[in-house]
Amino acid sequence: MILKQIDKGGLQMITNMPLAARMRPETLEEFIGQEHIVGKNRLLYRAIKADRLTSAIFYGPPGTGKTTLAKIISKETQYPFKQLNAVSAGVKEIREIAQEARNYLLNPKGKVILFFDEIHRLNKGQQDALLPYVEDGTFILIGATTENPYFEVNKALLSRSTIFRFHPLTDEDLKKLIYTCLNSKEKGLGNQKIEIEPEAVDHIIRMSEGDARAVLNALELAALTTPPNADGVIFITLEVAQECVQQKAIRYDKDGDNHYDVVSAFIKSMRNYMEPDAVLHWLARMIESGEKPEFIARRIIIAAAEDVGMANPAALQVAVAAAQAVKMVGWPESRIILAMAALMVACSPKSNSACVGIDKALEDVRNKKIGEVPINLRDSHYPGAAQLGHGKGYKYSHDYPGGRAEQPYMPDELKDVQYYFPKNSGAEARIKERLEQILKSKRK
Repeated sequence: MILKQIDKGGLQMITNMPLAARMRPETLEEFIGQEHIVGKNRLLYRAIKADRLTSAIFYGPPGTGKTTLAKIISKETQYPFKQLNAVSAGVKEIREIAQEARNYLLNPKGKVILFFDEIHRLNKGQQDALLPYVEDGTFILIGATTENPYFEVNKALLSRSTIFRFHPLTDEDLKKLIYTCLNSKEKGLGNQKIEIEPEAVDHIIRMSEGDARAVLNALELAALTTPPNADGVIFITLEVAQECVQQKAIRYDKDGDNHYDVVSAFIKSMRNYMEPDAVLHWLARMIESGEKPEFIARRIIIAAAEDVGMANPAALQVAVAAAQAVKMVGWPESRIILAMAALMVACSPKSNSACVGIDKALEDVRNKKIGEVPINLRDSHYPGAAQLGHGKGYKYSHDYPGGRAEQPYMPDELKDVQYYFPKNSGAEARIKERLEQILKSKRK
């Protein structure tokens, strides 16, 4: 049984509280990690200590201390602390807290710290209700979110808040947390005789992906499920740790910015010539996180067209075939099909000439005077077209050497414009050579 001392010598039983809740730090000095924002002499540390905090948004992955730091701020500052969850709180609750904050008999300072968990889930009405109270200083708003606030939060709220990015805890941070927990008799596991192999510590840290809560949950499970030996010692081995953490908590919210970051890394790795290992890594992350194979296949098709292009047109054929194949096969075999297609793109010579060319042509069509279709290229088959001279002077390309007939193919307004600039890459190198010969002969 773990007992915690409270006022007047009383004891509060906290046995039933999860270890992660018991180990929550209560002061800035106890807080582990995020040195870049709460280290001594850092902006947030100074603001908290000087009681000069303004509205802020804490943005980062789970288990990195966002809610914990908000609770610490409530103890360190002189303002009342109110907490709401964006999922359950409505406009009514927001206005009630504002009225309470402005009751100068109960709250002489006339303002409160309002902590909004999952602030990215606030709807437009909730955000609009918050805005005037944030603007006039009634609320010092602290929002916590795992999603990119620049995508999810009202721009007016963003402009009145400082955004602090929380990073996954480092290995050293998590190791410190583990041994602090093992030694703490008040809140941790210090009342039990526990020894842990260094390899077990490393495994728990490695599998947690920088999440303090995941580390403490694994440590608690290991302590609870491991019987003591003859000397009364709970010995946590690597095998025990592996049982307690069988799968990594991969950070990949398919609706969040981490999703877009992984997809972006996948695409950019395919774009670079010969980065097959990185491509397979990012592909594995998407597969393991439950991404749909059709989504991945579409990204590969786009890369094949945009980044490989004319340097290896076969890459697009393989990508399209892969997209069709995954619909027929499904997991787990689709992993092989997607890997083949992604590697085809990754290992192909690269050219974005088709992409650049069509974009430049589209820009001219939208913004320039583009003229009429040359008379020789117009359709002469519909009734009356021949009488209008359509098709007059057209030269049938197959009647000329090399299948090339010299005649106007562009409107007069664009006759000297060039959109396609082939690169000296892969199969396109041969196209570049032939095109340069043609252009050279035309200039003579």
